[in-house]
Amino acid sequence: MNKVISDYELITRFIKGEEACFEQLIHRHKSKVFSYISLYIRDQALAEDIFQDTFLKVIQSVKAGKYSDNGKFLSWVMRIAHNLIIDNFRRVKQMNTISNDNYESDLFNSAKLSDDNIEDDLIKRQIQKDVRAMISSLPDDQREVVILRHYADMSFKEIADLTGVSINTALGRMRYALINMRKIMEEKNISLTVN
Repeated sequence: MNKVISDYELITRFIKGEEACFEQLIHRHKSKVFSYISLYIRDQALAEDIFQDTFLKVIQSVKAGKYSDNGKFLSWVMRIAHNLIIDNFRRVKQMNTISNDNYESDLFNSAKLSDDNIEDDLIKRQIQKDVRAMISSLPDDQREVVILRHYADMSFKEIADLTGVSINTALGRMRYALINMRKIMEEKNISLTVN
């Protein structure tokens, strides 16, 4: 039975010259990190750039001795990604070229959707649009918890570490987000079922 090597052990080996250990770290955490970035950055190519920049910055920081392990490697990586996302928004805002195209990344699509009929597909797209709109209308702290929990698949402990709040605060924000989303559904008579 293979023992799972901890993030810290992989980092230690990477620092000692085992380059493949960093590839293992990327492979282990890429889906959570990329999902998180993609929810804020809808342009797929830009999301990929920020993803790559995140891990480049991680490598530079690790090699410069700026990472001290406290069992929170993923939270540290997510914080770097979050800062790069914020930097991107600031850059775009300064350039005053905020794009208003209707680009929608296919975050919610999966292979099984391709077999559905057109009507079901249209309904599912409307549901996805409604969910995105409801999430977008939430206060920032609530929206962040929903995105991290349901799309980046992070635990409430990981969310608390990343956002710098207690687990109870993270849970409370999720609770209020769900209450607010239910209110929006009732007010706007939104149904999130296909049939």
